[in-house]
Amino acid sequence: MLTNALNDLPDVMRAVAIAATPALLGIILHEVAHGYVAFRRGDPTAAALGRLTLNPLPHIDPMGILVFVLTSLTGFVFGWAKPVPVNPRYFRNPVRDMMLVALAGPMTNMVLAVIFGLSLRLMVYFFPPDLWRHSGVYIFALSSLQAGVVINFGLAWLNMLPIPPLDGSKVLSYFLPRETGWRFMGMDRYGFAVLLLLLFTGLLGDLLGPLVRGSVRGLFTLLGLQ
Repeated sequence: MLTNALNDLPDVMRAVAIAATPALLGIILHEVAHGYVAFRRGDPTAAALGRLTLNPLPHIDPMGILVFVLTSLTGFVFGWAKPVPVNPRYFRNPVRDMMLVALAGPMTNMVLAVIFGLSLRLMVYFFPPDLWRHSGVYIFALSSLQAGVVINFGLAWLNMLPIPPLDGSKVLSYFLPRETGWRFMGMDRYGFAVLLLLLFTGLLGDLLGPLVRGSVRGLFTLLGLQ
């Protein structure tokens, strides 16, 4: 068993390395987007705590990184950064502004997925795979760009699930009656357990897989990469 693990170690390290940059970028920019929109809506909390930065150190959550490394070996990459603190008391319209702050994260991941897709299209155009397929650096870069599309669509759809405290729950609460919305958001202490249960039973992949695959296929078709 130990021999098999050691033999698999290069493949494991390669999978983690390929996913690391696009995942880290997607997770960090997701949180920065929350903080920036909150700042624009009047909340200075994230800015005052130094969270409107691309420096990964203020954003890293050790448990989120560990889960990312473990899930990099599976078909569905999952991880998180420290949530950006948001104080809705600063908002003129707390329910609406929280919805806008929540949407900022997944929409940023959608935009990132498109940027990775466009970068992949340009790379394939200027450096055709038939001529460069023997270059290890080229294959690594190509794989990272492809991973960037998949991971960021995955992060976007994952966070749009209406499970507190994910962003989708805040979007849904905007459309619920106020009292019902507050009660719904009060269930966030159970949400993380529900997410881990869905993840480790494989149901999360079953739920999000069609959405992610459909988004990737649609983008690649649009860009002529199919």
